[in-house]
Amino acid sequence: MAQSEFRIGIVGIGRMGANMARRLHDLHYPIVAVYDTDTKRTEALAKELVCSAVTTPARVAELADTVLTVVSDDAAMRQIYSPAGADSLLRHAANRLFINCATLSPEIQSEVHTLVEQQGGRSLEACMASSITQARQGTLYLMCGGRPEVFERAKPLLQDLSAHLRYIGPAGEAAKVKALVNMVMNANTAALAEGLGLGAALGLDLTMLREVFSQTGANSRVLETDGEDMQQRAHDCYFSAAHAAKDSGIAWALAQQAGLDLPLSKATYDQYRRLIDHGKGELDKSAVAELTFKNRLRH
Repeated sequence: MAQSEFRIGIVGIGRMGANMARRLHDLHYPIVAVYDTDTKRTEALAKELVCSAVTTPARVAELADTVLTVVSDDAAMRQIYSPAGADSLLRHAANRLFINCATLSPEIQSEVHTLVEQQGGRSLEACMASSITQARQGTLYLMCGGRPEVFERAKPLLQDLSAHLRYIGPAGEAAKVKALVNMVMNANTAALAEGLGLGAALGLDLTMLREVFSQTGANSRVLETDGEDMQQRAHDCYFSAAHAAKDSGIAWALAQQAGLDLPLSKATYDQYRRLIDHGKGELDKSAVAELTFKNRLRH
């Protein structure tokens, strides 16, 4: 399927959404409209991509036949898909394809799927297990949920955004998998912060300690991505502490629904909530180390 067969609009152009838009623009996909609650951000990206800066989600769906949404949380998702909203995407849902890329609860993904289909559109969740660099390079890890035929329809576009593309199952299933991915990632990050924080308190050379971790059972992906940042207190945001808290909260809610007690998951969630309480929610998730190193943040 040629790029010209998609007319793309994007709702939510923060770090991830904007870089996905740039990637598709580089590949000559027609980007026809962008929208964000931040008007200046919308206007700047529209100028860069030579497309329409619109003032409502409804206008995006009116201009586009394929809409990517990359919003912050369930509340934002409900707002842009409100059945009663004059500015809702649902006003122009018929014959449109909606690809929802944010990490949200399985319930909201299923709810949106039903609402879109009731209005004659098609919906697919495409949950991202990657960060800003991968969005820009088109090397995302995408986990998709929805109808198989809708996945096949979207597949050419999704392949141009990803290095790994996996169909999980019906609506809501990919959201469950993504919640577990981030639950484990966040727990690994918090554990690494404790290991390095204790190492520092014991007077160990942290560069040496990270190298030992990398060569033993303490190795992990977050050691590679976050270890040096924790040591150097370099917390430029790739994946925010606020998002880590949100995603661990989704997983904690799923555990409660399943009747499971997951103390490590709960402790991780509590750590990220504490970081937000310290006013550090917009720092990278590596900033959880600020809670575990002596003489950084007060507990």
